[in-house]
Amino acid sequence: MWWRAGCVMGSRKRSAKARQISEFKAVLSAGDGFDDLFAREEKRREVAAAEHEAALRAKSCESKNRYPSRSEAEAAVAACAEYGTTGLRVYKCRYCNGWHLTSHPWEESE
Repeated sequence: MWWRAGCVMGSRKRSAKARQISEFKAVLSAGDGFDDLFAREEKRREVAAAEHEAALRAKSCESKNRYPSRSEAEAAVAACAEYGTTGLRVYKCRYCNGWHLTSHPWEESE
């Protein structure tokens, strides 16, 4: 069969196509359509980027202990090692410029 269940075939008549085009243009000119599509998408992306940055900050900085110096952070790593926690490293936080501990196996970049 030329049709499937749930599939709506559009009319092939020129008058129907012209009517659909005019309805589409009317929606565009009324301001309810796509006239601000790019502005809405840009706003959506800005909000998503801000939410992503806030989530990164919360995970990598705000939820962790802050050490004012590298030596204090390394002393905390040594104290944790005495209690059996191994594999911790220190890193400088890009948000608060303090030092935090991590178990992530990054290469040292400093």
